[in-house]
Amino acid sequence: MSKRKSAKYKLDRRMGENIWGRPNSPVNKRSYGPGQHGQRRKSKMSDFGLQLRAKQKLKGYYGDVTEKQFKRTYQEAARIKGDTGQNLIGLLEQRLDMVVYRAKFAPTIFAARQIVSHGHIYLNGKKTNIASARVKVGDVVSLGSKAKDMALVIEAQSLPEREIPDYVAPDGNDKVTFTRVPKLDEVPYPVTMEPNLVVEFYSR
Repeated sequence: MSKRKSAKYKLDRRMGENIWGRPNSPVNKRSYGPGQHGQRRKSKMSDFGLQLRAKQKLKGYYGDVTEKQFKRTYQEAARIKGDTGQNLIGLLEQRLDMVVYRAKFAPTIFAARQIVSHGHIYLNGKKTNIASARVKVGDVVSLGSKAKDMALVIEAQSLPEREIPDYVAPDGNDKVTFTRVPKLDEVPYPVTMEPNLVVEFYSR
């Protein structure tokens, strides 16, 4: 199974941040942006620019989901009672590919999506190949028998820079239970995420 590197590294360079906290991110060596103008002095960003950047960063972190899918998730978050920004984070963390990533079944969110789409993941005992499937509280996500011995999975489980968060409870090396929908401060982002700016972007 091939690993997709270009997209995540491009996003790191564009944002100037190591978004996934990976030790081999190019930002660790070059903190400036890509291209011949990347080292120019940065001008002050407008409010719209800050909002757009916050949206791109959050959207990119979750595997560069499509704009249509991301906006639909925002609209659903806005309909739920409570803080829209917190609701948005909760819905994104409930994506099946993200739970697979949080469970350390895959080294990157892109690899997690690939493992799901190739039919290696089971949701409550049923094979599920839709990465955006919603995982509910109490649902069990497990690896298929073939996936347990995949090099990608073994690599992910040995990554020292990531820990399984409290809201994903492991049961051995091949099964986790989604125990609760997390709040923003519970999500282990390596960089600061600003869902409030994303809300402002879509509320214009």
